[in-house]
Amino acid sequence: MTSVGVLGPGRAGVGIALALARAGLDVFVYGRSPRPLPPELTAVWGTLPRRLSEVDLVLLAVPDDAVFGVARDLAATGFVGRRHTVLHLSGVLDRAALLSLDHSGAALGSLHPLQTFTDPESAPARLRGAVATVEGDDRAVASGERLARILGLRPIRIAGESKIRYHAGAVFASNYIVAVAEVARQILVEAGLPPEAAWQGLQGLIRGTFESLVAGAPVTALTGPISRGDVATVRKHLAALGGEQASLYRALGRVALGLATLDSDRRSELERALKA
Repeated sequence: MTSVGVLGPGRAGVGIALALARAGLDVFVYGRSPRPLPPELTAVWGTLPRRLSEVDLVLLAVPDDAVFGVARDLAATGFVGRRHTVLHLSGVLDRAALLSLDHSGAALGSLHPLQTFTDPESAPARLRGAVATVEGDDRAVASGERLARILGLRPIRIAGESKIRYHAGAVFASNYIVAVAEVARQILVEAGLPPEAAWQGLQGLIRGTFESLVAGAPVTALTGPISRGDVATVRKHLAALGGEQASLYRALGRVALGLATLDSDRRSELERALKA
């Protein structure tokens, strides 16, 4: 694998293209409308370019809802044939999203880095050491694994039918942690802390929590009233909260209780306190 065409000039597409270029591959980015790119990258804008017929691998770095349409457009060009591998980056979709390319004989599958992309420049470093799930037909999986290793990723094979549940887990680990941080910020502000001070204080707490998680596992990183079996504190929290905040506290509290090491009596008391 020496050449890659990346369809989609978003954060993920540009970030991965940048990492591939720095790894020495011949890579270009395609998009419909021009936009600024890092100087290390070349781009083609407008209609799908014939240059795609010359690359080894075509990577669809587009939103989930666009994968089917881009695959159909790519199939209509005739630029992709048996020598190609086509992969998409969706975490929730599988090989079936590329079925319009089946007649081409290309290897079809998906590669999903289990990582967030906040900006292209930070992507190459973030990718190194991260896990990536790979699925598709045999040749696509082999190509996906090679691509993952070039990027410094650790490839893990996954069944296509498992991707939806897998992606839901990824959402909990990324998007919903952000959502929980926002709930925590709102509660601190409601308690009287100035917004800037509330967020500054939470940043240190969140950083410490993640350091504990990285050093061990959720079961070893858990602290707080549920880990201690402090039923009275949990009841006070629930009395002070209302609506969605209380519901979220109860739901997450039950998960935390599953991690806690407590005697049966204290566990039963907490279960009653957290019951919806």
